Amino acid sequence: MSPGALPPAAPSAATLIVIDPSGNRSTAQVSSFPFRIGRHPENQLVLRDNRASRTHAQIVWTDGEYYVEDLASRHGTYVNGVRIQRHKLRHGDRIEFAAQESYQLVFHLAGTAFHQLLETLPPLEKGASALPPDAAGNLAKLRAVMEVARALQTSLSVNDVLASVVDAALLVTGAERGFLLLRDGDRLEVRVARDRRGTPLAESDLRVPRRLIRRALETRRELLSMQFDPLGAEGVSPDLSVAGLDLRAVVCVPLVRIRIGASQETSALDTAADTVGLLYMDSRAGNADLSAGNRELLQTLALEASTILENARLLEQEQSRRKIEQELMLAREIQRSLAPAHLPQSGWLRASGSSEPSYQVSGDSYDLVPLADGRWAAAVADVSGKGVSSALLACFLQGAFASAAKTASDPATMMGLINRFLHERTGGEKYATVFCGTVRRDGRLDYVNAGHCPAILIAPDGRLDVLETTGFPVGLLPDADFEADSRMLRPGHKIVIYSDGVSEAHGPKGEFYGTGRLLGVARAQAVASAEALHEAILDDVARFTEGRPQADDVTLLVLEYQPGETPCPEPAAGAGSARSDTIGKNCPRK
Repeated sequence: MSPGALPPAAPSAATLIVIDPSGNRSTAQVSSFPFRIGRHPENQLVLRDNRASRTHAQIVWTDGEYYVEDLASRHGTYVNGVRIQRHKLRHGDRIEFAAQESYQLVFHLAGTAFHQLLETLPPLEKGASALPPDAAGNLAKLRAVMEVARALQTSLSVNDVLASVVDAALLVTGAERGFLLLRDGDRLEVRVARDRRGTPLAESDLRVPRRLIRRALETRRELLSMQFDPLGAEGVSPDLSVAGLDLRAVVCVPLVRIRIGASQETSALDTAADTVGLLYMDSRAGNADLSAGNRELLQTLALEASTILENARLLEQEQSRRKIEQELMLAREIQRSLAPAHLPQSGWLRASGSSEPSYQVSGDSYDLVPLADGRWAAAVADVSGKGVSSALLACFLQGAFASAAKTASDPATMMGLINRFLHERTGGEKYATVFCGTVRRDGRLDYVNAGHCPAILIAPDGRLDVLETTGFPVGLLPDADFEADSRMLRPGHKIVIYSDGVSEAHGPKGEFYGTGRLLGVARAQAVASAEALHEAILDDVARFTEGRPQADDVTLLVLEYQPGETPCPEPAAGAGSARSDTIGKNCPRK
């Protein structure tokens, strides 16, 4: 940096208002750079839309400005309706992806108008002497109100902001002590208590019984004002009157919750239901100044305090939501790490697979495990229900399958072990559908379909064989028996194993993707590789759903048998079924 040059300015606070395809709104802080946006779960902002690219765009901070950059996305990035490659962002810019029904982001930049206004006010200690007494007093009150706004923008503590509200109210009224009380069910709890010098007070310094304050608060007729006189309360002993408490003045201002409807118009308020607390101030030395202007300032402060409380409530909800999302993101990463890191792309068995959760975590799992005797064991599982419990069981099942595959000699025995594992942990309250099979080098496929979607066996000539259910789902009965079936594969055969998130993917009118459409894609891609068939099915599902979020996880595993010139003996007598004999009768020989 050259002598005298200024260091680069720190980024101003920026927020994205995120509007999902369903119209739901949330916010995302642009807090790190580059701030990447796209489908990939490791992006700073994840778009759950198949039409968006994995890493679609990014926001960067360059030379004191925010820029949005398209990252060679398939469908482009738009700002205010215009496709861009790089665009300097301004407050209110609308960023869009792929289509009008996709996500929309509104760029929000924290303004500096408040600070500019505050700087135009002369410091009270320097400028007050040059002003008339009334003007100096009004300026002090205005600065007090502005300090509340400053605290609202800069403080991370709700208590600090509420304390600023009490300080401003004491300055406006000239009262000696101030208390901010909030409703907690039928009680009033002191949230802030301080005197005009800012010294904290104890709750016991509020000697007026709170039941009297609460009664006055609940029986008032006007929404933003109330009358409170302990002397006029029925059944109150004289020692609790204003005189008995040595008070010259008492001021109470209600705090109300302002509800904003979807139309952005303030809705009607109810004096009882919409009261969240009150500002209470009293004075022993003199009367409080409740002239018309001061009364308006007090009501403004009360509304500010109510807004602060509502924002704090919403912020707490948002922070809780983000914490849950962060934990779910961690769970998702753990779950992703359990998926097969590498599937075979060459050799006599090749594979391509994926699992896309409908939420942060998935109740589906898939795996492909090499066995010591040269076989491969494959499984796709779908745990009942949604959420973290189902995702956790899916991870357990994946581990159970890997263990059972190495100890059991056949898929039926594997399924029995997995069934007992799940039942012991859930007592039959959770179950899972599972397709589990082993493939030998000679082309023999042994499998058990425990209530799962029928797998599809595709011959190179386009003939299809549907591998239907052979038994109940696992986890329902502790000692369930599982029947195995078998097929003989020939070179080029492919097996499509999927979860119901594929066949039950819903389109724009709520219609299902369906098994028929899946079979059509499989037949059309009969000679394609496992990877190409896998991508063709996912692309067709994406076209059908038009990128809409789905209600179920989409899991797909495609196996391809390519033994080359390896001998492939005929199946043993009695093995398999009529369909397996038909498929395996042309097994190639040397």
